[in-house]
Amino acid sequence: MSEKGPDTIYYNGNIYTVDPLQPSAHAMAIQDGKVLAIGGNDDMTTLAGKHTKMIDLNGQFVMPGFIDGHAHLLGIGYANQQVQLLDTKSWPEVLDRVSQFAQTKSPQEWIIGRGWHQEKWTQAPADLVDGYPTNTTLSALIPDRPLILIHASGHAIIVNENALKLAGITAETPDPFGGRIIRNTKGQPTGVLEENAMDLVKSLYQVSQDARTEVQKKKNIEEAILLAQNECLAYGITSFHDAGSSRKVLDQLRDMAQNGQLTMRIWAMAIASPADLQQTINGLPWIDLDNGHLTVRAIKMYMDGALGSRGAWLLKPYDDQPDYYGQPVTPLDTMYWVGRLALEHHLQLCVHAIGDRANREFLSMCDSLFRDLGPDLDLRWRIEHAQHLDTADIPRFARLGVIPSMQAIHCISDAPFVVKRLGEKRARLGAYVWHSLLDSGAQLMNGTDAPVESVNPIPNFYASITRRRLDNNEPFFPEQSLTRQEAIHAYTQANAYGGFQDQQLGTLSPGKWADFIILDKDLLTCPEEEILQSTVLKTFISGQMVYNRASH
Repeated sequence: MSEKGPDTIYYNGNIYTVDPLQPSAHAMAIQDGKVLAIGGNDDMTTLAGKHTKMIDLNGQFVMPGFIDGHAHLLGIGYANQQVQLLDTKSWPEVLDRVSQFAQTKSPQEWIIGRGWHQEKWTQAPADLVDGYPTNTTLSALIPDRPLILIHASGHAIIVNENALKLAGITAETPDPFGGRIIRNTKGQPTGVLEENAMDLVKSLYQVSQDARTEVQKKKNIEEAILLAQNECLAYGITSFHDAGSSRKVLDQLRDMAQNGQLTMRIWAMAIASPADLQQTINGLPWIDLDNGHLTVRAIKMYMDGALGSRGAWLLKPYDDQPDYYGQPVTPLDTMYWVGRLALEHHLQLCVHAIGDRANREFLSMCDSLFRDLGPDLDLRWRIEHAQHLDTADIPRFARLGVIPSMQAIHCISDAPFVVKRLGEKRARLGAYVWHSLLDSGAQLMNGTDAPVESVNPIPNFYASITRRRLDNNEPFFPEQSLTRQEAIHAYTQANAYGGFQDQQLGTLSPGKWADFIILDKDLLTCPEEEILQSTVLKTFISGQMVYNRASH
């Protein structure tokens, strides 16, 4: 026994490292927050020093911590402060939750909620317009103050009459570029606003938020970040790719990192309007602040909207709306300008693209911009979602080095309406084509898009390997399912690669940060039907336990 030795040795475990050089092990030695060595029990125990802490894993399953490749940090935190509608099954249930929530707030406050999705209700309301409910009952329920209920996708809202009046939205109000005001047969607004039309009301809410003192604003953001962080740690998420935050929020994250308030590692994209983008990215990138707890090295932009709200931009019309192709939300010349700006500032470009036309346009833009940059290109630009692709575009991801950053849970969550929107052939050949992308050589990332979905990785992992709906167990084109090893890789090492962090994170390999989790089931071997019941018991970051289910 040496005098010093590792700080801690975990032994007698069932460790899945995700490292192809040594995929499984029984023991792991940790020194100064990093993996020192990994191997058999005897090999590791011989490394023990006089002060080494020895911890018996009792055969439990250990793997690298989950890295959520695409989610919204503030959105998760704010969801804990708003009307939570993600699991609602009907419009009356939405109204009931809104009513209960309103009673807890002062009459001066806006009512904000998120998570409703009309395609997932067991029974549709009678007064649907373009597939959405109207605000008639909502306005009767909350007549005296403005209300915004955000669609689960984040690409549409429904507001009450009070909010419409505040915004001056009438039958004469034109649709803004990249947005749509849903209207009834008489041309009157129904309360539903899609894409850029949402800003007509959301900007007013923002004015009310901006009227608060700076101290109040910072406190609210800090509280939301800490709420989100605590939820993530409880689910075994050790690193989090934040899919778009303002410079103000990024600056606050930097302050929190410097104050030691960030336990989870955060990799963030900067988001701003084109007019404000240059100012927003001034001084970026930030790499590995506070021992790797904060990195900001990417720009987030939007090509189109969501499929559920028919905002995804398609090459051919929607099957259930044959005269409509969806729409771009950012002009292509603006997107080219942003691409050149990202190259100039050595930042990744992460673009939201869901429809096959949006994906094709971005890939073509990358092809044009990358052409003169030489063969050793390693930019790791990303398409966030990449949900619906034309088969001709699938090989272009690997060829251009563009990363498809998908969210497996969307596949089974959106399954009730995908074939309706796209038709059977387009859905089968191009919707959530994970294995086709892997087979073509692309790096496939995975995330949850929380708060659009729950940030819990377990249903997402289940969706990756089964593609079975949670409501009726029906599979959605299961030939595109991932193996369990592929699914874990997409949730760990591939996400680390997508943030240029694959040398520090993503596998339990010597020299990398000791970010790992202990679960009550072996995700590689437990029966498929038991996966959804599996639970994270403990979460570790830099070798330190940051969550213990036994104490919660």
